[in-house]
Amino acid sequence: MNKNSTSHSTPLPTREGQGGGSSSSLKSTLAVSLNNYLDAGAIVAGSSGITLWQNYLGLSEMHLGWLNALSANALGAAIGAIIGGFLADKFGRKFIFTYNLLVYMLGVLIIMLAFSYPMLLCGFLITGISVGIGVPASWTYISESSEVNNRGRNICISQMSWGIGPMVILFFGMLFAPGGYLYAPVESLAHAVIGADAAQSAVEVFSSRVVFFTLFVVAFIAWNLQRQLQESAVFEQGKAKEKSGIVENIKMLFSSRVAVRSVIFLATIYLTWNLVASVMGFFMPHVYETAGGLSNETANMLSCISWVFVVVTTFIISFYVDKVAHRFFYVFGLAAALTAWILVIGGSITSIGGIWLFTILWGINNGSSVQVFYALWGSELFPAKFRAGAQGLMFFIVRGLSAVWGLVFTFIYGENGEGFTVAAWCMIVLLLIALIVGFIGAPNTRGRSLDDIVKERYGDTV
Repeated sequence: MNKNSTSHSTPLPTREGQGGGSSSSLKSTLAVSLNNYLDAGAIVAGSSGITLWQNYLGLSEMHLGWLNALSANALGAAIGAIIGGFLADKFGRKFIFTYNLLVYMLGVLIIMLAFSYPMLLCGFLITGISVGIGVPASWTYISESSEVNNRGRNICISQMSWGIGPMVILFFGMLFAPGGYLYAPVESLAHAVIGADAAQSAVEVFSSRVVFFTLFVVAFIAWNLQRQLQESAVFEQGKAKEKSGIVENIKMLFSSRVAVRSVIFLATIYLTWNLVASVMGFFMPHVYETAGGLSNETANMLSCISWVFVVVTTFIISFYVDKVAHRFFYVFGLAAALTAWILVIGGSITSIGGIWLFTILWGINNGSSVQVFYALWGSELFPAKFRAGAQGLMFFIVRGLSAVWGLVFTFIYGENGEGFTVAAWCMIVLLLIALIVGFIGAPNTRGRSLDDIVKERYGDTV
């Protein structure tokens, strides 16, 4: 990692690798954060209409498990991340922003036009791969373009986008769902496209097609904004002084004990939390419908409200994350998650009051989630030459195992939610592991430049 020319006795630059004000980093953060909107939006767009696709195509719980496994929620994103991370380190962060969302739009278009299970599965996979490609470059770019004292804030803004996406998508899902306020125009559109005598299930699934169309529009807007961004100054500085290939970067990553330990730590906390979050991201409305006995419209409404709490919580934390110890907010979020699942063990999910409390607590957890600190620490604990690649590797591990877990979860959960209590105990154990490991291993990076952090950890070896 190349040191800035500024010494410790002089003030740090306002931005990593270059000068500039907070408005500049905020503008680029907002543009790149749309990737998080599209990531979470793709997951929740699938989940909000999963029952409609199930009725339309006659899908079993196993079919749903494979959709989850190959989607942006799991394996699709895992494949994309391992590719995108090292490509971002080799060709630049802007290279990813220039082309990747074209792949995303292709995947969403296939889902919109799907008339068979293989076609739907293909669309989910392509969309998921694009999401995975974009994530390491996005978090890396945000950190590298942020001011030293606003890096946590900008990551929180990215997390807010991750919350706004599902909130908006679930709101659309609620409006367009059968029985929703805007279902009549959807029904008319469906009849105009597939005929007046079309099966009811074929008509109803058009509400999900319309929801995916909104993602297509946002992806197009994000692509136009991101391809106008300047390359990360940190990446440009490193590229000018040293040129290394993808293979060399991978070798350096695995030959450094510090880097390997960081990968193990971050992958552990993110994996254990994400095994819970990935299931809830895809199956939450389905769980409300089967275990809670709610309608599709009500299930989407509660899921949407949960994401409101995500956004509000993250917004509040963004003002303090660069001023208060990271460990405090890390524990706070996991405490909310554990409380939510303990209530589930007590049978509260079957009552409307319990469902509301679970919804609020899970929203608070996502707002102060492990993902916030994984994204922050993941971009701080590695040198620029394999910063995105390390994140891509960890994302590959986490989302890949989440794919397997998504299939296992369908067996534990059962066709009608009969195994929900056993599944809840699994969630509690995973969240406890994330809490303990993260509390012990939380790094002291707040208020320090990326250069300073890397210099302390790696010395002059990278």
